[in-house]
Amino acid sequence: MGRPDPSELKRVIDLTAGAAADYLAGIADRPVRDPRADEVAATFGGPLPEEGVGAERAIEELLGGLDGAVHSAGPKFFHFVDGGTTPAALGADWLATALDQNPGAWVSSPLGGRLEQVSIDWLQELFGLPAEWGGVLTTGATMANFVALGCARRWCAERAGVDIDDLGVAAAPPITVLGGGYTHPSDVKALGMLGVGRGRVRKLSRDDVGRVDLAAMEAALRELDGAPAIVIGSAGEVNAGDFDPLADLADLAKRFGAWFHVDGAFGLFAALSPRTKHLVEGVERADSVIADGHKWLNVPYENGFAFVRDPALLPAVFGSGAPYLPDIDDPQPNFGYRGPEMSRRARAFPVWATLRAYGREGHRAIVEHDLDLAQGLKETVDAAPDLERLAEVPLNIVCFRYRPAGSTDGPELDDLNRRIGEAALTDGRVFFGATTYGGRVAFRPALVNWRTRTEDVELVPQVVRELGAKLA
Repeated sequence: MGRPDPSELKRVIDLTAGAAADYLAGIADRPVRDPRADEVAATFGGPLPEEGVGAERAIEELLGGLDGAVHSAGPKFFHFVDGGTTPAALGADWLATALDQNPGAWVSSPLGGRLEQVSIDWLQELFGLPAEWGGVLTTGATMANFVALGCARRWCAERAGVDIDDLGVAAAPPITVLGGGYTHPSDVKALGMLGVGRGRVRKLSRDDVGRVDLAAMEAALRELDGAPAIVIGSAGEVNAGDFDPLADLADLAKRFGAWFHVDGAFGLFAALSPRTKHLVEGVERADSVIADGHKWLNVPYENGFAFVRDPALLPAVFGSGAPYLPDIDDPQPNFGYRGPEMSRRARAFPVWATLRAYGREGHRAIVEHDLDLAQGLKETVDAAPDLERLAEVPLNIVCFRYRPAGSTDGPELDDLNRRIGEAALTDGRVFFGATTYGGRVAFRPALVNWRTRTEDVELVPQVVRELGAKLA
């Protein structure tokens, strides 16, 4: 084969669309992970071919390897907080690939730029954030945290009279970062990449599960005596879905002149339901907030959101310039100047499409459906004599463990639950694994997929008990 042939396009699109439709039509009936997944994945490889096989053959080979994938878009994937993809988001994402837009500069895609502008406005409205804030779409929560904390870094340095983006971190005073035990690794990773330093993060917990110690945080802020500080609040802790008291953290940050950042990767979606909106009370008082789109919004990877109170900080941190690029003061939004990527995918297409297709009420219904499923799982766990719930269920995660009659708390029970978690991942009927909560090994199935049904969730305790009886 030589260069690509335009005549391949329709055949490849038809082949892919038909196979994808069949795949998604049957995804609920598939095991989440085929026992042969590693073996199938290993069939791909070898030396770079000198002569290609052509587009259709390459796609056919990919389709033949689907058993090597984990079917995380389906209704039984609960191990990480992974959503699926709504029909509108899927169609729009395919269209984004076909158009291959780069909304880093408005001139290269007025449509891509406008859809991102509208999507940010709609998301701020959806989450109850002030309309005058600014934002940008990112590849996910890690880069959203990078954007938000990059703005925090600049803000802290400006207060000391330093342009940190020009002079570098060595020219600015060190920044202290304070959070509770719920502070997510992606926040710490972003702070490391930004040069603030992972070791500058202090996690102030009042118990062994990580609940924030407000008194210790107040004392730490007072001891800083006005030195640069960032306070991080967690909206949706990953083991049990718990929330830091955001309003209290906002009070402390304001009183001591610190930047207040809220990591709401999935928990920010609590704002969509009257049943859970109280959990994010105070989020509108933050200086920056982030969330993931490929979690509860149910749009494809890679999609995240970063919102900042002061929109001018985004181009100050991420702006650039060259004779062939738009001016940084261009009145049109050039999103390459608002985030790390200059060239970027038109990831607003699926965000705009799913919000346009289903609106506030449709996405509220997705959230509340998963809330109901989580409460149902909680009731099942509580009623079972050999299951033990370890945490409350404020949102969409049920943290529990297997505890057969006669067992005692300790290393042996932890080892049993760890082996159950490992076995569940290879069993594949439903997908969840183990974690550690309060020093105990447990499971934390997280429900965010729009496809998930009651019978899918009921598989979790069933598989735990089957595997537990076998491994005990």
